Amino acid sequence: MSFTSLSVQLVEELKEKLPNCRFLERSEDLLAYGHDETEDLVFPPELVVVCSSVPEISTLVRWCNEHRIPLTVRGAGTGLSGAALAVEGGICLSMEGFDQILSIDEANLQATVEPGVINQVFHDACKEKGLFYPPDPSSWGSSFIGGNLALNAGGPKAVKYGVTNAYVLNLEVVLPDGSVIWTGANTLKNSTGYNLTQLMVGSEGTLGIITKAVFRLLPYPKHKMLMLAPFSSAESACASVSAIFRAGLTPSGLEFMERDAIEYTLKFVPDAPVPLEEGVEAHLLIEVDGNDQTQLFADCEAIQQVVESFGAHDLLFADSVKDQEALWLLRRRVGEAVKAHSVYKEEDTVVPRAQLPDLLRGVKEIGRRYGFRSVCYGHAGDGNLHVNILKGELSEEAWKEGLNQGIRELFRLCTKLGGTISGEHGIGWVQKDFMDIAFRPEALDLQRAIKSTFDPNGILNPGKMFPSKG
Repeated sequence: MSFTSLSVQLVEELKEKLPNCRFLERSEDLLAYGHDETEDLVFPPELVVVCSSVPEISTLVRWCNEHRIPLTVRGAGTGLSGAALAVEGGICLSMEGFDQILSIDEANLQATVEPGVINQVFHDACKEKGLFYPPDPSSWGSSFIGGNLALNAGGPKAVKYGVTNAYVLNLEVVLPDGSVIWTGANTLKNSTGYNLTQLMVGSEGTLGIITKAVFRLLPYPKHKMLMLAPFSSAESACASVSAIFRAGLTPSGLEFMERDAIEYTLKFVPDAPVPLEEGVEAHLLIEVDGNDQTQLFADCEAIQQVVESFGAHDLLFADSVKDQEALWLLRRRVGEAVKAHSVYKEEDTVVPRAQLPDLLRGVKEIGRRYGFRSVCYGHAGDGNLHVNILKGELSEEAWKEGLNQGIRELFRLCTKLGGTISGEHGIGWVQKDFMDIAFRPEALDLQRAIKSTFDPNGILNPGKMFPSKG
């Protein structure tokens, strides 16, 4: 694709068309919008535009399409795949002005939300009305709903309740030609035509710009119980996960943290109530929820029996809400703690849950062969293991060039085990060159054709998701 660089004249023309939008042009602003939480990548846009109405976005997109200006949509900047970075320059459209919860329909258990609403803010607003929006990525205190939609975010509750796409009924979307559509209907069942709603979820801003979302909600569970199970073997901890489900139990959260992850995080969150004993190599954080407290006690006892049969011992039960929140905070801060410890690359692997021990064993073996250490943690209940590869003593050449072959081996292992290369972080910029591992050429060409149908000039979030051809 050939794109146009922004000239002073073009910027002035755009300002005249959008007099009520904010334009950020200072180098420090462009730099701030030029990175997210992905490693150390920096791609400053040429201009940042902040709009607050759908007609403004429609005008902006149409203008960019006419002038062949790249347009990258950005949420809160918490992404881990570089999906919202302006790698081809052009304009960054920030959705921070779309920050309203438009309605919470208690009668139909639905809500209509703008994409700039923070996940936890939406969760808490629903909870006040006795309703539940389950998707809760680790960045839920800062990530935008729009970014969650773009990457089909998951989080700890996904094991029982599913990821973002399980709750999306309908989307308002601005297409690359500036037209505005609704993708579906505000109904629980809909078999009318192609499912454009689900096509948009996870499309990383490459097909259209989401400006409203209608979500289905659930009644909020009345009770939660949380336990922390220490294991002397990380592989045994992983092996117990599938056994819990085979025993007929469905936790609302089932998280894995190996010892290094906990050690780093305890330094980062020093007040966490976790005794890290000698010989403990991993923990499972296991939550159950529901409305029948007696049944939850029975579930906890049954889970305890299962994990103890795999070598768990001295389980810690979080009896108070305060202790539960402290344990969840520990889990949610692991990524930050690892990042504070070392330069790293995070790979978002996912396999069928029964294959988790094989994946963990393979990660460590690949690390030994390529000379890198890894810190692993993640959503064990749905087979989603975050593999943090630490730079450590690796040379710059080994880090920037040689490591890619090791990552390719890791992803090949995932697909061999029946999994794939990203569970919830998306493809974006950093994973696109590995897409050939997950898809045959025919499948990649089909996806490229879908992109071209929506966006024939390729202006929306260019340079993402697909490897270069040839």
